[in-house]
Amino acid sequence: MSLHIGAQKGQIADIVLLSGDPLRAKYIADNLLQGVYCYTHIRNMLGFTGTFNGTPVSIQGTGMGQASLAIYVHELIQDYGAKTMIRVGTCGAIHPDLKLGDIVIAQGACTDASFNKIHFQGMDFAPIPSFRLLQQAAEVGRALQTPIHIGNVFSTDLFYAENDLQRWKIWTDHGILCADMETAMLYTMASKAKAATLSILTVSDHIIRGDVCSAKERENSFLEMAELALSIAT
Repeated sequence: MSLHIGAQKGQIADIVLLSGDPLRAKYIADNLLQGVYCYTHIRNMLGFTGTFNGTPVSIQGTGMGQASLAIYVHELIQDYGAKTMIRVGTCGAIHPDLKLGDIVIAQGACTDASFNKIHFQGMDFAPIPSFRLLQQAAEVGRALQTPIHIGNVFSTDLFYAENDLQRWKIWTDHGILCADMETAMLYTMASKAKAATLSILTVSDHIIRGDVCSAKERENSFLEMAELALSIAT
């Protein structure tokens, strides 16, 4: 039993989907998994286990930001032996070709956070996912005829920032597709733990154009992304 999850041994599957929003985790579990039970509600950071096409799968809320995600990923790996973790999250688009509802597969993650600079003693580490899962995402996306964009994302620690539009120019100039708040940490931690990981993101707003989904849409309307993640994982 871990400090922040508190599940019993055996209650969490080897395959875990990670959702920043615990209500999205519940919605996905209720609509896509069979035989679902809730194994944690500590701090209302809900976690569920069920099956998808007969394969045990868990989905764990992680909260917003890399520090929050790091707590849950650490416990999932160290205390419950998670071997495959797929983030099903939202992002803010900065690339002109993206629109609301598009799916982004993160092939790499830049960040403005300092955790890798500290950990790697001032040197740069390139956080990347499992190539196997990345390749499967492209193949499954084609098979499901789901339009996906594969490219680099930017994981930021600042949701609100001064001169917000100006801060994105250097990243758009280098082809970054979107911004989230978790992927770089996930890829770094999974790399050390030798766990397979991937981040799949649905565009919930376009930072440059000002387009935005409602909170209810962010909570409930991302089943396509979750189905893609479950198809890859299982």
